[in-house]
Amino acid sequence: MNAKSLMFIFALTGLIFSFGSVCNKSDTKFVIHRGTNISHWLSQSDRRGAERKSFFGKADVEFLAGLGFDHLRLPVDEEQLWDKAGNRETEAFELLSSALDWCAEYKLKAVVDLHILRSHHFNKAEKPLWTQPEARERFFDCWRDLSAFLRDRPVDMVAYELMNEPVADDPEDWNRLIEKAIQVVRENEPYRVLVIGSNRWQSVDTFDKLRVPANDKNILLSFHLYTPLVFTHYRAGWTKVGEYTGPVNYPGVIIEDKELKGLPEDLVKEISYHNGNFNRDSFEKLIQKPLALAAEYNLPLYCGEWGCLPTVPEQGRMQWYRDVRSVLEEHGITWATWDYKGGFGIRSRDGKDIYQNLIDVLLR
Repeated sequence: MNAKSLMFIFALTGLIFSFGSVCNKSDTKFVIHRGTNISHWLSQSDRRGAERKSFFGKADVEFLAGLGFDHLRLPVDEEQLWDKAGNRETEAFELLSSALDWCAEYKLKAVVDLHILRSHHFNKAEKPLWTQPEARERFFDCWRDLSAFLRDRPVDMVAYELMNEPVADDPEDWNRLIEKAIQVVRENEPYRVLVIGSNRWQSVDTFDKLRVPANDKNILLSFHLYTPLVFTHYRAGWTKVGEYTGPVNYPGVIIEDKELKGLPEDLVKEISYHNGNFNRDSFEKLIQKPLALAAEYNLPLYCGEWGCLPTVPEQGRMQWYRDVRSVLEEHGITWATWDYKGGFGIRSRDGKDIYQNLIDVLLR
């Protein structure tokens, strides 16, 4: 073999190694710390056209980056992204793409969260996803298409949350579904970070029932935290506990026994389930199952939703945020508040009011 042939082989070998280093993204980390949810935009909203476009835009991303957030969680619903035949809704996909472009411009990471399916809503009794094979296949098709649309986005900038708040009667139904969904995405995206939540509203209580892929290190384990519900969802019209309108308190006993006298039996039962004596130590105890599973698989943890409505006394609300934040950050758990411009928000829905007290507690 002459010198020219050897030089060609060495050059080709170098090209192959160089190509491999570009394609192998396994050492590229999707690192996040503090974020917020862009709710009621491409999810849980009837806004369309100009109204939807004006609700959230580049100026919002610039504002959030300026506050000190490092990522956004972007909930998207099946009925917004695709029509019933599975065809893309062009405007919604364009908005999603624009949001990711804005995030890249302002150096914010993004978690694209498939929030609600036509076959699964976390607050509805009927969930065909668990009973109809065709509903599950439609779910997988959603991810085939989303992956095809998003796969060119850098893996260190964009992650996928495969489904928000699964509610399955049998935890194995969720484990089997998520196992297949991971396979669907991994066919073309082996290094994309995938966010996986626990069953039953991403509860900390069900983390010991979550089955995690043994050899996949590009996984971010997620739970949500709205404990105690009688405080965080005080007067929330979409919950049973929201029917209670008496005094609440935090820290300490949220609702005193004397306040339950004369209330309907079903309301008392619901309140009693969520009531108790809560303080910072309560949240330390709450997150033990997520911490144990994360340690077992050497995976990071993400609290993808946490928040408290402004219907409670302001002093107690701010203390709740301080306590939860301090516990999460003490254990290295990344987080995203619920939400930016919603009922729990750091800004009013019309964008005119900015809630600086909450921003300071979250980011200072």
